[in-house]
Parts: sequence; C-alpha cells; structure tokens
Amino acid sequence: MTASAATHPQPSEVQTTRRRPDPVLVTLCVTQLISWGTLYYTLPAVAAEVVADTGWSLVSVMAAFSAGLLVSAGVGLGSGGLLDRFGGRVVMAWSSALAAAGVLLVATADSFPAFVLAWVVIGVAQAGVLYQAAFTVLGIRYGSSSGRPLLVVTLVAGLASTLYVPAATLLSELIGWRGTYLVLGAFLAAVTIPLHALLLPKRARTSRPEPNNEQEGNPVVVRTGRFMRLCLGVTLLSFSVYAVTLNLIPLLAARGIDARTAAMLLGLVGVGQVGGRILFTALNRIIPLTLRALLVGAVASLALGAFALTSGPFAVLALLALLAGAARGALTLVQATAVVERWGTARLGTLNGVFGAPITASIALAPVAGVALAAAVGSFPLAVALLAGVAGIGALLVIEGPAGPAVQHARGERGSR
Repeated sequence: MTASAATHPQPSEVQTTRRRPDPVLVTLCVTQLISWGTLYYTLPAVAAEVVADTGWSLVSVMAAFSAGLLVSAGVGLGSGGLLDRFGGRVVMAWSSALAAAGVLLVATADSFPAFVLAWVVIGVAQAGVLYQAAFTVLGIRYGSSSGRPLLVVTLVAGLASTLYVPAATLLSELIGWRGTYLVLGAFLAAVTIPLHALLLPKRARTSRPEPNNEQEGNPVVVRTGRFMRLCLGVTLLSFSVYAVTLNLIPLLAARGIDARTAAMLLGLVGVGQVGGRILFTALNRIIPLTLRALLVGAVASLALGAFALTSGPFAVLALLALLAGAARGALTLVQATAVVERWGTARLGTLNGVFGAPITASIALAPVAGVALAAAVGSFPLAVALLAGVAGIGALLVIEGPAGPAVQHARGERGSR
C-alpha cells in the first residue's frame, strides 16, 4: 500500500474496516452543526434586534443575508476545484477562518454597506465550509457508499436551528446582537478551524482518472444532457419546495388558518425533513437514484398542489406539512449523492460545484420569489399551485435518459476496478 493509500483509504476500505467512529465523519458532524448555526440560523433569530438597533429595514437586513447566499453559490463553482486540488483540510480550515472573520465584520458593522460586505465575506466562506464542501469530502472518502455518512451529517446539522435559534435569542437578550455574533464567532473559530486543520484529509484521495474527455474537470459530463437535466430538475424542485415551505405561514393565513396553528405546521416541516432523509437513505440499496429522485419530486409536487387546494382539516394539513418537509429533506441528499452515484469520485469537487451552484442560488432566491409571485398573481394559494407545477416539471427532468458514450465508457472502467 502506498503512503497516499494509507492516508486516504479507498471507499470500500473505509466502509469495511472501520470499527471505531470515523474521525472525519465526527469532525464534519460537529463543524457543520456549528457552521450552520452561526452562519445561517443566527441572523433570523436576532434580525428584529438588528433592525431596532440600527434602523435598517428588515427587508434590507435579510437582503444582505440573501446576497451572501448568492455569493456562496457563485464561489461554489470554483471552490469545488480547490477541494479536488488541495483536499478538505486546506479548503475547509481556511474557509472556517474566513467565516470567523466575516462574523467579526457583522458584529462590528457600523453602516449598512459594511454589513453587506460582511455577508459577502461570509458567503465566500460558506462555499468552502457548508454542505457542498462537506458532501464533497464525504463523497471522495466513501464513494458510492456515502449515503449513511451523509445522512448522519445532515441529521446532526439539522439540529442547528433547534439549538442556535433559542441560544442566539437568549444571548441577544443578555449581550445584544453584536455581542452574540462575537461570542458565536469566537466559538466557531475555536472549534471548527482546528478540527478542519487537524482531522480532515490533507489532500484529496487520488482517483484513477476517467477515460477519454472526462478528465480535467469532466467537461464532457458537465455538458451532457443527463447532467444538465438532473441539475435543472433538482434546482426547480428545490426552488419550489423552499419557496412554499419558507412562506407557509402567509399561505396558511390566506386560507384562514390562525398564526399558532400555522407555526405548528411549519414546525412539522422540520420533523418531515428528518423522516425524509432517513427514508431516502433506507431506499438507497433498493431503488436506484433516478427513481428515488423521481419519488421525491412526485411527493413534492403533490404536497404543494394539495396545499394550494385545501384549508383543512388540521390532520390533512399536518400530513401535507410532513410530506413537504420530507421532500425538502430528501432533496438535500439528492444533491449530495447525485454526482458521486452517477459519475464517481474523479473531479468530484468540480462537478459538485457546478451542480450545486444553481441549487444554492435558487434556495437563496426562493423566499423573496415566492412573495413576489404571490403579489404578481394576486394570492398565495394560486402562487403555490404554480410552484407545484414547477415541481412537477422538475420531477420529470430528473428521469434518467440513456448515458452517452463517454459516460458509458467511464462506468465500464469503474466497474472493472
């Protein structure tokens, strides 16, 4: 065994020989929880105090937050190549350091332009520290057996809102929103930087290059209709599901549902996310990716369509909230596994970057777009009906067509290893 192989075992070796918890998996569970909690969920918890303290409008504050997400989507196109070249240790450690610097800039912003700049910095860091980077590291490490590790990471990271929203709210009451960001930013730096720097793989595992034109960033794969259809399909599904679930309270209000009941139903979306991820992973060995993705899309389209048509009873709305949440949770794993299951680990970071960029951008735009669509068509229920149609189109797009010659040849090579 070469030194490289000893440091970066083949996915099958990781799967079959490890009896103790994988330090890489444990590291990513911890750092994803902290990073999502600090960089994503803290602002919604303290936004009202930011508005009260600064005089900036809530729309402006959240627009700065969305700008950071859009920057993350754009930077993600390049960060995947860096992960391929330098590995998770370098990219994620430096991204954690940049994230901590961005949080410090948020805490000390004395003007709205400075606040926006801080979120732009955080957006750059998010591309190298949140799910896309973690999924790439796990995909390279576990290969086609990455389903369960991805499930574990997303389940742990899914606790970020549960832990950080109340914690940030309490801290802001005690030390203000600026102090909250200083404390959480220091905690992020103290934990995630050393964990990423010490426990993640130093370099990406060297993969046998794919044949023909699939080398050097897999340009053939990116340009194939299969890749583009899958990417567009998951993007449309993510956009529609997030646009509806993040605007669920105004939708239900338009149906005459009181605020407390609407909040309960929104909470059930979160419960559904967990169930959707567990079920998606359980079906991993039974149903191929295409059918799993199609099933997710069908559930999403039907749940959103039913939301547009019904106002009760509560049991029906609760079931729809669980189904919509399940689709949203499963879509995270569709994004995480689609590339590695179909095209393997060669240049996985680059492919994941291209694949994930429009999905991240669509999720960033979804809340505002949902409100804008409702205003344009005159009601939230009609907007949701249209978004259900968008989800249906997305579901059809993920149906797998025949593989092109280059992809078939690549599969044949991987099957003979």
